[in-house]
Amino acid sequence: MDIIVNGARGRMGQEVCRLLQEDGHRLAAAVDRSGQDGCYARLADYTGPADVVIDFSNHEGVEELMAYCVQRGLPLVAATTGYTPEEFQRIQEGAQTIPVFQSYNMSIGVALLARLVGQAAAIFGGCDVEIVEAHHNRKADAPSGTALLLADAVKARRPDAAYVFGRAGHHPRQPNEIGIHSLRMGNVVGEHEVIFATDNQTITLKHQAHDRALFAEGALAAADFLQGQPAGLYHMEDLLGP
Repeated sequence: MDIIVNGARGRMGQEVCRLLQEDGHRLAAAVDRSGQDGCYARLADYTGPADVVIDFSNHEGVEELMAYCVQRGLPLVAATTGYTPEEFQRIQEGAQTIPVFQSYNMSIGVALLARLVGQAAAIFGGCDVEIVEAHHNRKADAPSGTALLLADAVKARRPDAAYVFGRAGHHPRQPNEIGIHSLRMGNVVGEHEVIFATDNQTITLKHQAHDRALFAEGALAAADFLQGQPAGLYHMEDLLGP
């Protein structure tokens, strides 16, 4: 399979470029806006053969990204975080024409965590739910897309849930709140913890990323999954299966 990697000089782009050849894939083109180290500066500069695009660039480039993939009919693995509602709508529009795999976290382990979180939220319907995430001190967006993904897994079972980002002031916690707390420190790859607490017991579900390679592995698994899929918007839940 021939893969275009967009954002190829970033940390995750470099991981994908390194791993894809070990997995028997071929790097069709490395694209990075710097245009350095043999990269194309723009997606439109590459017109050669390709089977899929893996994007680990910047959410602000979503318009160019979607236009390129739709025009060429290329499946897309959208692995960038920080999309605004308008940008995510552009992805949804593109998914009407091409298959798009979108996830705020490309870890299969995190996908499993989200499934377990949904199950716990269904069983412990009246409990307090708090989410704590930690990342390196260079991460720009907060809370992380993964924290929101986990919060959404709870909200799917508790539609009246309200997200509370951080906590301050002088008022008691409301029963329907989902607290979401972000830590930025050192070189933490990624940690996500979901806490379910009742008056009598606490259950904690946690995932720790030890190496960024796990996200590249997930992106390549998503690229394989998209081959032969019809147009539509796919997520990690689809990759996990029933």
